[in-house]
Amino acid sequence: MIEANPASGENSKESVRINKYISSSGFCSRRKADEYVASGAVTIDDEVAVSGSQVFPGQIVRVNGKPVIPEDDHVYLAFHKPLGITCTTDRRDRSNVIDYIKYPTRIFPIGRLDKNSTGLLLLTNDGEIVNKLLRAEGKHDKEYIVTVDKPIDAEFQRKMEGGLPILDTVTLPCEVKLTGKSTFHIVLHQGLNRQIRRMCEYLGYRVVKLKRIRILNISLGALPVGQIRELTPKERKILMDILK
Repeated sequence: MIEANPASGENSKESVRINKYISSSGFCSRRKADEYVASGAVTIDDEVAVSGSQVFPGQIVRVNGKPVIPEDDHVYLAFHKPLGITCTTDRRDRSNVIDYIKYPTRIFPIGRLDKNSTGLLLLTNDGEIVNKLLRAEGKHDKEYIVTVDKPIDAEFQRKMEGGLPILDTVTLPCEVKLTGKSTFHIVLHQGLNRQIRRMCEYLGYRVVKLKRIRILNISLGALPVGQIRELTPKERKILMDILK
């Protein structure tokens, strides 16, 4: 158990009381944080905290086993995923996205982009936003550029937009724009496993290239392949407003 240890001197500038740390994350109020601490539900680096415990930089706080991070420490990244990178935090997979990016703090991907696809992937250390995005994934626009193995036409567009039977369901209506002999843009409003590939396969086409260029208000833009950038304050604000 971590003893109450009111900081002094230099440490006082670095540490923060446990109830303030929890409340600053938006997890709950200070009063509720005190209740969690009193019940033994709070740990700091896997040791049970007590009233007055101090949290120092780099320490991991959990409430009922769930990591808590102050809002000021939240990280929101856009990444241009290359081919061959897997959207997993499992480091036993040598192609995992975490080792590829080598970001200095712990982050994890929001959703997935399959190994043979490229484009926009969002990563964060904010568990709440991940939950919100994944809970209502069907309402979140995602835009892709797709190339298939043979020519497409208006009939292909009509069938893709109208919904197709895959994975024991029928896909939701979507928007498709033909952009070339065998290329198109598609905006999905749901996130079924390998959805675009399965839709194309149902119609007798094979996806040759698939690149995600937008998630909600976040666009890939000119971000180079393999590079990351932080979301702008405007992007973050609009994203949070959408998720409310």
